Amino acid sequence: MGASQSKETMHCTRYLNGKGPPPLTETVQAEAQGSSNHKKNNQIKQGSQPDGGQISWNIERRSLPGHPNSDTIQITFHFDDGIQSDKHPHSGHGYKGAEFVAYLPQNTPGVKILRLLEQAFEHKLLFTVAANLSGEYCVTPADIPLKTLDSGGPGSLGYPDPNYLKSVRKSLNAKGIK
Repeated sequence: MGASQSKETMHCTRYLNGKGPPPLTETVQAEAQGSSNHKKNNQIKQGSQPDGGQISWNIERRSLPGHPNSDTIQITFHFDDGIQSDKHPHSGHGYKGAEFVAYLPQNTPGVKILRLLEQAFEHKLLFTVAANLSGEYCVTPADIPLKTLDSGGPGSLGYPDPNYLKSVRKSLNAKGIK
């Protein structure tokens, strides 16, 4: 049953053969360094979002259209001007920074999406660098949808949009953010 016995001690052969779990000290050290072996972290690839961006959020005491019983989470994303990396279309050339504001309802699904968006931001998945209509390179949202207007409906990136929380969650899941 995985054990061998001698006159004085009993040993678990699974551990003696190196097939047991790692020592507790190694596990604690790995977690402290952020290299835990959670499957969800292994599936998330880094995006092309410029380095140095900042994310912050606050609560506004007003409701979004379609969410009358919830306050509003206002998320601000800020990027300074910078130099494109090898992940961008014109490595070594400059790009113009930007500030974006997005909105979520402050309810259980909205707070969950906020946490997932924070993870996506950490993995550089929310923004990228691309040329605008005048050919100038600038920070722009990537392919995860953000509600950048608090009203106007789904056609204008605003609320009300009864499908938004489900669709953004689906987009985040496709990127490994769960």
